[in-house]
Amino acid sequence: MQKKPGGKILVVDDDATSRKILVRTLSAAGYDCCEADNGLEGLNLVRSEQPSLLLLDFDMPGLDGAEVLKRLRANNDPAVAQMPAIMLTGHGGEESEVLCLKAGADDFVTKPINIAVLHARIETQLRLRFMREQLQQQNDELEAWRQNLERDLAAARLTQQSLIPQKPPRLPGWQVATYYRPVIQVGGDIYGWLRMTDERTLFWIADATGHGASAALLTTLAKLLFHHGSVEHNEPVAIMQAVNNDFRSIFGARSFMTAMCVALDPKTGRASVVGAGHPPLLVLRHGGSRELISSCAPPLGLAERSQFVRSIVNLGPRDAFILYTDGLYGGTNGDKQRLSPAQFAETLDPSAPSADALLTQMLKTAAPSEKNGLLPDDMTAVVIRRKK
Repeated sequence: MQKKPGGKILVVDDDATSRKILVRTLSAAGYDCCEADNGLEGLNLVRSEQPSLLLLDFDMPGLDGAEVLKRLRANNDPAVAQMPAIMLTGHGGEESEVLCLKAGADDFVTKPINIAVLHARIETQLRLRFMREQLQQQNDELEAWRQNLERDLAAARLTQQSLIPQKPPRLPGWQVATYYRPVIQVGGDIYGWLRMTDERTLFWIADATGHGASAALLTTLAKLLFHHGSVEHNEPVAIMQAVNNDFRSIFGARSFMTAMCVALDPKTGRASVVGAGHPPLLVLRHGGSRELISSCAPPLGLAERSQFVRSIVNLGPRDAFILYTDGLYGGTNGDKQRLSPAQFAETLDPSAPSADALLTQMLKTAAPSEKNGLLPDDMTAVVIRRKK
């Protein structure tokens, strides 16, 4: 008789005749069997033979079936503690069933044993064990995948953090405050600043599609492209055209990112603004007015020949301009109403005493409630304010 797959069955019964008949019958049916004549020996065989299923007599001298199962279920080894056990009992009725199940049995069979019933219940328990093992294997694989993903995200986070400026630029007569908070370890937002050859400072911000490691890679590319564009060109329109051309040459139209840049002359307060699908530049005048300068071109990477348009802004004492991503507009999950650009601008006080104070106002408006605490999107902002 060919052995059935599924492992070994341990039969524990103090009645030698019943035990031998069971072992012989199960062996003839193709099962691999071992046997023990008392509970203590049965526990020892569990450790040495590592059976797949236990057939256990309820009534035995010394360690009865209930005590054997109690020790089995308390074992530190999950393979032992979760071993399927079918209790054999000579007591019929509901009370006996309850006693067997309370003892930790997965099933029970009453004596005299119906072999067909016993076969069916053995097959059921072996099948359930196999399914549990499969599920455990899948869980182990999933956990290994999760740990690998966490390591990848941690590495991506460190890489992205190295690309994001850690302190504001030295810009006499100006204050700069920044904020960056991704939804997960890494995000699709990035910003920076560059000193141009004519002594202007180029502030730029970009928001790539998606989240996670793929978006972080796009932000890495964005920083490289803006730096490369600023080396070859000295006007925001030309820089944005160069970034768009390079981005599209790499991805075709399969990926895109919104972006905005501002070339600021710190001596005069004159700024050139160019946007590509990005939220409007917010200009706050110290006298109390607010201005929104919208992007005129589509996001970078979508159009082969985008028409970039320059807008000029003159910033006086205590005026400010703010670059930000659309995560500052608020939640999309019912936590807070999502604001329009104009509504967002109205939440800010142009007379705030500093760039840091303006940034605090923005975050108070955009931050999720303590009840929710989850960001719907990456949140990034760069506040530049002229001093007196």
